[in-house]
Parts: sequence; C-alpha cells; structure tokens
Amino acid sequence: MAKERSVLILCTGNSCRSQMAEAFINHHMGDRWKASSAGTQPAEAVHPLALRALAEVGILHKGQPKSVDAFKNHRPDIVITVCDDAAENCPVWLGKEMKVHIPFPDPAKAEGSKAARMALFREVRDAIERDLIDFLRNFDG
Repeated sequence: MAKERSVLILCTGNSCRSQMAEAFINHHMGDRWKASSAGTQPAEAVHPLALRALAEVGILHKGQPKSVDAFKNHRPDIVITVCDDAAENCPVWLGKEMKVHIPFPDPAKAEGSKAARMALFREVRDAIERDLIDFLRNFDG
C-alpha cells in the first residue's frame, strides 16, 4: 500500500471551492491522500449551497473555514490553489512544496434565482471532482 500523502487546497474564503475539493479528495482518495483546506481571507462559515451541492452527491461535509496561517507548521506534499487570488497571495512560508494552480469559477459570486445559483454550484462541484481527482490520480511528484 502506498504512503498517504497530504494536499492543502487554498482559496480566498475557504467557503466553497476549497471545501468541496477537500471533501472530494478525502471521499474518493482517502486511502492515498489526506486533504485539508484553508483560505487567505477565511469566511465565517462554509457556504450552504456548497454543502447542499456535496450532499446531492452523497457527501456530508463538516468543514469549517480556516486561515492558511493555521498550516504554518504543516508541510503538505502539494499545495493546490483553486482561485486566482489565492494563487497570487500564496504564502511564501509554504516553502519547497509543489504548488499547482487549478482555477475554478467562484460559485459564491453567482447571481440570479436560487435555482440559477445552485446550477453554478453543481457545475463547479462537478468540475472540481473531475479535475482534481484526475490530477491527483496521475500525480507522481
């Protein structure tokens, strides 16, 4: 059995994209990867539509937004930024860990009816699941 590796997913608010990424990685790849997530400017809570989008695919996520500062002594095998702001403001203290930027639209910025906003959350959820799981399955760093 392969050694479990760790991945830190960074976003600005740690309320939508990075939380969904953490949930999917731990759900699908928990035997190989331990995912954590954080934000450069963490929100008060995980966005309720992100939690609903995850629940729709059978994942009951209990995440809480955390500051990237909480990971100063954590040395993940890889850091993945999922928004441009987090990529630009990725802390230098993260050191030599491999950093990868895989951006996704921010569903929290969706406008319109609740149905229209939920549709964007689903779209982003599905892209995160597909792209990040595929990336980590093929990662050999």
